[in-house]
Parts: sequence; structure tokens; C-alpha cells
Amino acid sequence: MANYNNKPNPDDRSDNVEKLQEMICNTIENMEEAEAALEFASSEEKEQIEAKNERRRESLDAMRLEVKDEARARK
Repeated sequence: MANYNNKPNPDDRSDNVEKLQEMICNTIENMEEAEAALEFASSEEKEQIEAKNERRRESLDAMRLEVKDEARARK
């Protein structure tokens, strides 16, 4: 049996704001692409797209709050 040294990685939060901002941009792009796809979607697909975009809006709100928290923690 191998002897592994299982040490947790140190908590490096130095780039969390940048990562979150990138996630926000990606989510917005995905929402825009989904909105464009509505034109070609069936009624069932439209419902799914709209529901997913609503979840994305909720995620965006949470990510924006987290960015504020992370920015405050940097100071």
C-alpha cells in the first residue's frame, strides 16, 4: 500500500473575483445564445430554455453577490 501524504491545498482566493466575473460573462453569453435559439425551438423546448434562463438569472444574482463578498475580503 502506498503512503500518500494527503495534505489539503491552501485556500487561495486571490483570483476568485476574476474567476467569478468570467463565469458571469459565460452565463450571460449562454443566455443570449439560448434566447436566439428560441426562434427555432418547439414549444416544449421553449419552455425548457425559458426555465433554464430563469435559473441562470438566479445564478447570476448569486455570483454577483459573491463577487462583492470576495472583493470585500481582498481589502
